[in-house]
Amino acid sequence: MENAPASKNFIENIIDKDLAEGTYETICTRFPPEPNGYLHIGHAKSILLNYGLAKEYNGRFNMRFDDTNPTKEKTEFVESILEDIKWLGADWEDRLFFASDYFEKMYEVAVKLIKKGKAFVDDLSADEIREYRGTLTEPGKESPHRNRSIEENLQLFQDMRDGKFKDGEKVLRAKIDMASPNMNMRDPVIYRVAHMTHHNTGDKWCIYPMYDFAHPLEDAFEGVTHSICTLEFEDHRPLYNWVVQEAEFPHPPKQIEFAKLYLTNVVTGKRYIKKLVEEGIVDGWDDPRLVSIAALRRRGFTPESIQMFVDLCGVSKSNSSVDYAMLEYCIREDLKLKKPRLMAVLDPIRLIIDNYPEGQIEYLTAPNNMENEELGERQIPFGKELYIEREDFMVDPPKKYKRMFPGTEVRLMNAYYVTCTGYDTDDEGNVTAVHCTYDPETKGGSAPDGRKVKGTIHWVEAANAGKATVRLYENIVDEEKGVYNKEDGSLNLNPNSLATVTAYVEPSLMEAKAYESFQFVRNGFFCADYKDSKEGAPVFNRIVSLKSSFRLPK
Repeated sequence: MENAPASKNFIENIIDKDLAEGTYETICTRFPPEPNGYLHIGHAKSILLNYGLAKEYNGRFNMRFDDTNPTKEKTEFVESILEDIKWLGADWEDRLFFASDYFEKMYEVAVKLIKKGKAFVDDLSADEIREYRGTLTEPGKESPHRNRSIEENLQLFQDMRDGKFKDGEKVLRAKIDMASPNMNMRDPVIYRVAHMTHHNTGDKWCIYPMYDFAHPLEDAFEGVTHSICTLEFEDHRPLYNWVVQEAEFPHPPKQIEFAKLYLTNVVTGKRYIKKLVEEGIVDGWDDPRLVSIAALRRRGFTPESIQMFVDLCGVSKSNSSVDYAMLEYCIREDLKLKKPRLMAVLDPIRLIIDNYPEGQIEYLTAPNNMENEELGERQIPFGKELYIEREDFMVDPPKKYKRMFPGTEVRLMNAYYVTCTGYDTDDEGNVTAVHCTYDPETKGGSAPDGRKVKGTIHWVEAANAGKATVRLYENIVDEEKGVYNKEDGSLNLNPNSLATVTAYVEPSLMEAKAYESFQFVRNGFFCADYKDSKEGAPVFNRIVSLKSSFRLPK
């Protein structure tokens, strides 16, 4: 049945049950990135999932920076993340939060745990704590400092806050169970000493909460009902629940895990991207060969195409990989009816129409998109000398070649029939120009006598053509070798991931604005680069070619 309701995913089923049973009256979700890098396509799934659920259930969506680690965080990353989320269309309204805003409240919860006998200050080093923790088959050993008095722990924790200890000299640990089969429950560290300047709080604090302690408290402080995260946090859920339970929140949030979005043959690891940026291999975190959200936007992907991609991937509890070709399919589907189809010649060779009047320029009418009449028509100049693609002419073609070669007649798109009469070469025998004659009776691309031609080629009139820089991208990694080198873990880079050419384009393309996109006939979809384009000198990034082997499963 066409109108049958779409089946709900497992997260929606949990929310339906919670609302029906009165566990929560309304729902609140959040997106909580750490500002230590740019967001990538996997984060887009989490953003759109959390925001989509809030919208579906008329709930709230919070934006929160999990900025509890000052060693890696930068204001640059905060600003880029906010820009990415706005661009994707997720609206947090007036609910922008920072974990660092809650440092005082988190400290109070830690004090509460000490007073309940649920936390203690430990003198063991990081290596000793690791050694005491035990293994997956053997229980851990209790710290010799585990049974300090509440009064001593309170004083030591205050001294930690007051800056009386060096980094690593003391930590605050939760007192849970060193024999727990879940390693995360073996008296985890919940505060550490770190004398570092924080991007938001400056030098106010020299102790910082650990993620597993801070994160559930942030959710609880904000009234988040469903804390949706990826599968690697499944083993952390008992600790999440322990923290909100011991902190005695009346309506604690519920953690739900879903499978991450893995794309094949792409680089998403922040340390790898950071290295590519620092070594100048890529042009920043938004280099169009990357899959950061900023990079996808710069390349010309749209929020709608990413939403389509996320919807096609679905929500599940099982990890799996998705082919990058599916993301390319989504942008093609989104752009094919929205964008004008203009002519650009990327590998030009001159075409001279010997019988066309010298110095004459006429303007021909062409549809902007043959599949969408609503995009209207345009006027394009036509004259004696044109540019065509080098591959559209061959001196000695194979049997099934349908374009231009000596003696053959072809159609110039939206113009005339032309017959190839010869060509010029340089001293090395390379073709420098092709000669032809045109039939004036075939204006518009059809012959009054009904004769047909097998080939149609695109072109740009030479005298009025614009000259533009065009970037053609391949995968930044060598797909045959895989993303990572098995011996040393380095990236297997593709030396041909970027090719830059000078193209001749229709005059109107010279006025392209940043992020404006078009289909270049037969060459793919292209977007005007926001960073390197100048007025009257656009730089176009190829978003995607026109052909793909990807097909949606039936």
